[in-house]
Amino acid sequence: MNKTFARAAALSASIFATAANAEEVGKVDVDWLGNDIIVEAVADPKVKGVTCHLAFFERGLIDRLQKGNWFEDPSNSSISCRQTGPIEIGDIDRGDEGENVFSERRSIIFKTLKVKRIFDEANNTLIYISHSQRVQDGSAKTSMSTVPLYQPGQ
Repeated sequence: MNKTFARAAALSASIFATAANAEEVGKVDVDWLGNDIIVEAVADPKVKGVTCHLAFFERGLIDRLQKGNWFEDPSNSSISCRQTGPIEIGDIDRGDEGENVFSERRSIIFKTLKVKRIFDEANNTLIYISHSQRVQDGSAKTSMSTVPLYQPGQ
């Protein structure tokens, strides 16, 4: 029984740790149960010179054992995006639905943390929204950051 649990925990940890283009840059311990706030840097693959920092809660093993719901983390996240170099916009979706920039599973099947980019052409601004996407019972918990596309002094 312990080997089965260990394998499930290892699978869960590997799923949570994988991200296509994110780099963990910080980890804040929030309690003695192993719960942490993870901070990742996500470079926008189609807009050179923009980096988003995404913070989210990751439950520890003791918390999972105590509260159940073993393979899922909360939907809460926070995002902040900034210009980190000369901005070069590639072939981005300019529609009002925007385009996914980043996606990371927050449960084995049902929940994904996403970052979406929307181009506000009228205000020459990129909008980045972090949100949780679920099969059902969508969450209203979102966080937003903007990057203006102007050059100072112009």
